Amino acid sequence: MNETFIPTSDYNKKKWYVIDCKDQKLGRIASLSIAVLSGKHKSYYHPSLDMGDYVILINAECLTLDRDITKFHVFNPGRPGRSLKRLVNALPQRIIEKCIFGMLPNGFPRRHLSKRLKVYQGSQHPHSAQNPIKLEELNKI
Repeated sequence: MNETFIPTSDYNKKKWYVIDCKDQKLGRIASLSIAVLSGKHKSYYHPSLDMGDYVILINAECLTLDRDITKFHVFNPGRPGRSLKRLVNALPQRIIEKCIFGMLPNGFPRRHLSKRLKVYQGSQHPHSAQNPIKLEELNKI
């Protein structure tokens, strides 16, 4: 009889990953970082356990969007919208955070997983003591 494998605390070591956003598309970065945040990239993933890792996104200002969008978007109902182009120039890390936060599952894991996401402008970040692993290609983990 086969038994279901449930990972124990030995499997729950959190790693830190660095993803460079330079010349990358927003959707691809978001989908990769969600897989790492929730732990779905691991072979011993279990949905009822917290198996996710930390993600550091650098060079947020060099993010490329699919097309030049000049329409106004309403991010918060009741507040005036802003052009996505102006928002990229002013707060590029805010766009990435909102996109990833919107793609996370609802409930308690959403806020818990969003705390593990660190977004920085430029190539410097203060997490060198955690020995982050750099993801060279977006398809490899």
